[in-house]
Amino acid sequence: MSDHTEAGTAAPYDALLLLSFGGPEGPDDVVPFLENVTRGRGIPRERLKEVGQHYFLFGGVSPINAQNRELLEALRKDFAGHGLDLPVYWGNRNWAPYLTDILRELTEDGHRRVLVLATSAYASYSGCRQYRENLADSLAALEAEGRTVPRVDKLRHYFNHPGFVRPMADAVLTALAALPEDVRDGAHLAFTTHSIPTAAADTSGRPEAHTEDGAGGAYVAEHLDTARVIADAVREATGTDRPWKLVYQSRSGAPHIPWLEPDICDHLEELHASGVPAAVMVPIGFVSDHMEVKYDLDTEATAKAAELGLPVARAATVGADPRFAAAVRELVLERAATERGLAPERCALGALGPSHDVCPVGCCPARSPRPAAAGAE
Repeated sequence: MSDHTEAGTAAPYDALLLLSFGGPEGPDDVVPFLENVTRGRGIPRERLKEVGQHYFLFGGVSPINAQNRELLEALRKDFAGHGLDLPVYWGNRNWAPYLTDILRELTEDGHRRVLVLATSAYASYSGCRQYRENLADSLAALEAEGRTVPRVDKLRHYFNHPGFVRPMADAVLTALAALPEDVRDGAHLAFTTHSIPTAAADTSGRPEAHTEDGAGGAYVAEHLDTARVIADAVREATGTDRPWKLVYQSRSGAPHIPWLEPDICDHLEELHASGVPAAVMVPIGFVSDHMEVKYDLDTEATAKAAELGLPVARAATVGADPRFAAAVRELVLERAATERGLAPERCALGALGPSHDVCPVGCCPARSPRPAAAGAE
């Protein structure tokens, strides 16, 4: 038996926490949810009502909580099926079930070594460091209550793990098959992810990955590597070498602050203007089909494509795919074995190799330094 799966044990860890963003589950939740997300920014309530309109189009319900419940069930099923005795909890940063409440529950249940799976696969402030800051806040709240505070570690970034990449490659093939046959062979691939400020992109990842020339640091590099692996897999499966590009969506910042571009809708316009017959939108930056996929791609970008007369299809995210659940199990066993002093196999596709286990000092820095858990500082 390899070190990677030794006895199927997660020791020294005694629980896994699925940590996500959270989302409203009814119309009355929308503005309070957005207040949580934007706390400290001084955004007027009336402005939040405007921002929340895309939630109201879906009855005020974000799909993310339901999708996390599905993933939670998939993880528990996979763990049980492989003899991994590790309870799985779920907490959110911005909506119920709240992170602090779940960490309190974990401690009351007697857990003291907790691994965290964040529903963000890549390095960036908002995709990693901010989760770690929220963990630190919650642990401080428990300490202020006089509780025993568990040790919390975070699983490494999994953007290039086979269990994350291969389901997306299959999803691209499914999306291609949904396009009209007469345009299918000429379809381009538009790999999409959340736009972030270029300053945050350039300082993402380990300090040695930071750039000063707009190259994007680890955030852009990791997405490009993942896109390349998927495009290669699609070429091998179809025999067609399709042009592709990494594009962005869901920008939410002030107009005067540079963010990563091009936007998906602008890219669709460019494709149409250059005579491309069709496109597949591939949301590689997202773990599940939550609101930013359902609205920004399935609603806005799809409407833009219809306006242009450009046939498009959208590939599914990994969601609760059994291969992703198995990947999480492998990541848990890998990290646990490392903590026991072993040297487990570390699965990764592409050119970048497996990510670090512990975020070093200076990794994905915040504009205003705050305490962060599950890291070197």
